[in-house]
Amino acid sequence: MREIKHYKGVKGVFDTHAHLYDERFQEEGRTPEDVLSAAFEAGVTRILIPADSVSSSRKAIEYVKAYDAVYGVDLFCSVGVHPHEAKDYNGEAESFIRSCLEKRDEIKCMAIGEIGLDYYYDLSPRDVQKAVYEAQLRLCFEYDIPFILHERDATGDSLDILRRFYKAGNLRKSPGVCHCCSCSPEAAAELVKMGFYIGFDGPITFKNNKKTPVVCEETPLDRIVIETDSPYLTPEPNRGARNEPEFVPFVAEKIAEIKNMSVEEIIKVTYDNGNRLYEI
Repeated sequence: MREIKHYKGVKGVFDTHAHLYDERFQEEGRTPEDVLSAAFEAGVTRILIPADSVSSSRKAIEYVKAYDAVYGVDLFCSVGVHPHEAKDYNGEAESFIRSCLEKRDEIKCMAIGEIGLDYYYDLSPRDVQKAVYEAQLRLCFEYDIPFILHERDATGDSLDILRRFYKAGNLRKSPGVCHCCSCSPEAAAELVKMGFYIGFDGPITFKNNKKTPVVCEETPLDRIVIETDSPYLTPEPNRGARNEPEFVPFVAEKIAEIKNMSVEEIIKVTYDNGNRLYEI
């Protein structure tokens, strides 16, 4: 088994995207105490747990309820339906999301998401993905809450929808975050102009990834947040292992290198950006 490398000496890290309820943690014997304690030891003090379906929304809410601040980490969640699950979105799903948003302070729900388009896997028909994406965008505007954008191989259609909402005045001043940004520097710049934050995770550390570091270099510092997308997209030097929030400082380290800043400065900036994004 490969040696896992740990990052020590940082404080106040905000992992803005970690699926802590994912079955891979349980399958590999990692308890919430293991994950959260290790995260805290690595300097992580806040984590947002995103959802991708009604089922995972419930799991995210329950995870926050059970473990918020128990192991030194403040937990938050989101609710929503991912493009993979768009085929299952119906009136019942929308009613569930609305019910969560009505009590969002109580359950620490800070966003809708992940929502968007995914043409890489096409697990739901594209016309259905678009319709569900727009339906949830309308909820974001109605409830004045940010959203977590998932976009893969669908930049054109995703931007077209966002441009239409933006021009109609139906996006918040700060609409949300482009999670695990994989689009071009030009597309990312357009999102920033609309008020979006840009999320960077493990792939920015991959040696064969030439595009994402350029996007990061050109993204204003006050629009950058860091993520793990745990248990996926593990950053170097632990690529190939299951990802955890304790590895998010390695993402900050890469951004610090790109921005010619210290890791501590990037940690502070991205922590403040995450709090501003989610209005914490």
